[in-house]
Amino acid sequence: MSLSSYDRMPAEIIGQTELLRSLIKNADMKTPVPTCPGWCLGQLARHVGGVHRWIETVAATRAVEPVSDELVNDLDGYTDEVAGELDPWLGEGAERLVEALRGTEGPLWTPQGLDTPAFWARRALYETVLHRADAALALGAGFQVDDEVAAEGLEEWLGFSCVPEAYEGHGLLGPGRGLSFNDEWLVDLGGDAPVWRRGQGDASVTVRGPVSELLLFVYRRPAPNIVVSGDSALLELWLERSGFWLEAEDDH
Repeated sequence: MSLSSYDRMPAEIIGQTELLRSLIKNADMKTPVPTCPGWCLGQLARHVGGVHRWIETVAATRAVEPVSDELVNDLDGYTDEVAGELDPWLGEGAERLVEALRGTEGPLWTPQGLDTPAFWARRALYETVLHRADAALALGAGFQVDDEVAAEGLEEWLGFSCVPEAYEGHGLLGPGRGLSFNDEWLVDLGGDAPVWRRGQGDASVTVRGPVSELLLFVYRRPAPNIVVSGDSALLELWLERSGFWLEAEDDH
């Protein structure tokens, strides 16, 4: 079954949250998280749980106007967390989120306008996946994610790279420009707007590596097995611009 199926995403949210809980339940919550500068593990966990509760509010209230994200980014007060208290709190938040998403239909507010509950299910999933990777790196633990899960996350990123805020006025577009990922995903920058699709094609820069590391790579996480060939400057500009939404949300 494709991960694109909305029915599967809630179960993945629960599963990824359980993996995060298992990883940090006996850890020192004051451990710094290098890939989220200024955060410790306790703050990272509060961020993930805050994201779950924020999206739960959007879904449960069927919001069509912006909902405050204070729970997500106001983390200064969470420097003395206790793992034993965070563990059940994370689990409860994921369960509540999934229940709210499953009970919601119709358009919901998103930072890019109205969209379906599936937008938020996917967003919650990849906030959890990426911050689980951050926790693993902070603790020197291994990180693995299913290729299908990683591919869906990469495709979400490619979609964000095609909205006007990502490319307008930044010199990304031009004849013959394009990016290829594993010869499986192509971002065409040669037209009036970026377009991504599955498949091969001419590209001025190619990125190859395990799918799980492609996901980490676009999020600027360590990805030691990634190999880049071609126009690395174009790739760098694309990465910077396609991550505009992280800056807009003051995220990590």
